[in-house]
Amino acid sequence: MIVVSNTSPLINLAVIGYLDLLHQLYGQVIIPQAVYDEIVILGAGQPGAVEVASSSWIKVVPIQNPAMAISLQAELDQGEAEAVILAFELKAALLLIDERRGRQVATRFGLKITGLLGLLIEAKRQGLIPRLKPLLDDLITQASFWVKAELYQQVLQQVGEI
Repeated sequence: MIVVSNTSPLINLAVIGYLDLLHQLYGQVIIPQAVYDEIVILGAGQPGAVEVASSSWIKVVPIQNPAMAISLQAELDQGEAEAVILAFELKAALLLIDERRGRQVATRFGLKITGLLGLLIEAKRQGLIPRLKPLLDDLITQASFWVKAELYQQVLQQVGEI
């Protein structure tokens, strides 16, 4: 299964010490060069930088159509644009992306998407994490990951934690 990721899921999971959850769920995760640059070069010294740079299961693949990515930058940042284009070019089974606008563009391209909450739900279902709530709380407090109160309750209810 080909899985492409944008920056946000990688950084947020690194902040709470659960980046390897992606490896457990998907085996290999592919990122475009712009996402690598955002995390490793621009984010040097920040959570995720060393892990992404040294990971054997995160593969950097260049996009084939940079002009298309540039055209998407009217709506998205460079990392999001390249992640969408790369997922489209590779016919990825899944694109990991959290930002609303990025998700809307990815949907226009016919891509299957999930975000951080979706992958945490899947990790819980597969028994890779015993409880989702502590990770969700850590994302909110440590990574400043924003979740509406209703969605917070919905997610916990979906995995049987309330």
